[in-house]
Amino acid sequence: MTDIRSDRAGPPRVVDEAEAEALVRGICFKTGPPRFLGVELEWLVHDLQDPSRPVSPRRLAAAADRLQALPLRSLITIEPGGQLEFSSRPAESLTACVEEVSADLAAARPALRSLGLSLAGYGKDPWHPPRRVLTTPRYRAMEDFHDHWGGAGRTVMTKTASVQVCVDAGHEEPGPLGFGRRWRLAHLLGAVLVAAFANSPLDGGRPTGWRSTRQACYERMDPSRTLAPAEDLDPRAAWAAYALDARIMCVRSGQGPWEPPWGLDLRGWTRSARPRPATAEDVAYHLTTLFPPVRPRGHLELRMIDAQPGEDGWVVPLAVTAALFDDPVAAETSYRAVKALADTAGQDPAPRNALWRNAAHSGLADPELHAAAVACFAAAREALPRLGATPRVLAAVDAFTGRYVDRGRCPADDLLDRLAGEPVPESKESTA
Repeated sequence: MTDIRSDRAGPPRVVDEAEAEALVRGICFKTGPPRFLGVELEWLVHDLQDPSRPVSPRRLAAAADRLQALPLRSLITIEPGGQLEFSSRPAESLTACVEEVSADLAAARPALRSLGLSLAGYGKDPWHPPRRVLTTPRYRAMEDFHDHWGGAGRTVMTKTASVQVCVDAGHEEPGPLGFGRRWRLAHLLGAVLVAAFANSPLDGGRPTGWRSTRQACYERMDPSRTLAPAEDLDPRAAWAAYALDARIMCVRSGQGPWEPPWGLDLRGWTRSARPRPATAEDVAYHLTTLFPPVRPRGHLELRMIDAQPGEDGWVVPLAVTAALFDDPVAAETSYRAVKALADTAGQDPAPRNALWRNAAHSGLADPELHAAAVACFAAAREALPRLGATPRVLAAVDAFTGRYVDRGRCPADDLLDRLAGEPVPESKESTA
């Protein structure tokens, strides 16, 4: 993300409304030929012998310390509930991204096993209640803010994990790789990705009625920061308006707690200069507290995919998303496939529209989403060799397609079948 902060040697630079808008516009979409790819993998941390047994904050802290001491290339951070996140470096190819993150995970897993812990790929913890283990001012303020809207925000903070795929914004010019098309594609394809990779159907060991309970939680949080921006504006204008109208989660302070200024949005803060004048650093920080399905950070951060089961489950959403965005033929094919979904989405923003609700509730059991997923996975599979995908990546995509997409299933269905004592289907040859 571009640094929009003032010179650290001088005083903070106070900004008015127009300056704040210019700052947001200047960093949200960095256009040019798509070159880079990245992934952010959030993992739940479970006890190796008994995953349903809570892991103490002391053990979670020891796990984070152990990983941060390893010579990993990914950035390792600990999330509010003790989840561990591996953030890759920008990679110039899918193969480079997969190989680098795989090497880091291969080094991390034995280190965690020595502590009696494992990385668990669920979109939402199936057993444990929400519990915040980090006590930083940011997360205290965030919890207070989310609790104002109910329990969904606390759940997302402390019990969920995702695969966040990062792709370049795209060309300034129109076309399949233009940033305007990619922005629109992300919000329609996003529902297909929710449905195909839904993997959070349980809470307290019981079905919630949703294939992706994690995604359903976002619908019940503060709408000013979790819904998609308006579609009737240029993407830059839409995102700038969205950021300015989003409520302020907290005003940072060197002393005392970071209190949520209830009812204050960024636009109002820059106009009123209360509780203190807003600075360029405040604008940058405010952007880190916005959690829509697709977040523009110069690149596009797709945030809707549940964490996946298995050691290599994350490879499939990364590969499929990269192919559908960065291969021109696949991008055009997938856009045609998902454009028809706009009628179901209607005018309401994601995730509070019928399309995204269907995806979170039913996964690929929804006929419309299933048909779109079949077309998109086929387009991705055809494109992946053109992107230099390795046999390992192709095999992973084929296995997922055969196990889930072809059958109108998602990983959540396996969890529900096991809970009900029903047999879980075996993989079959993909027809994609």
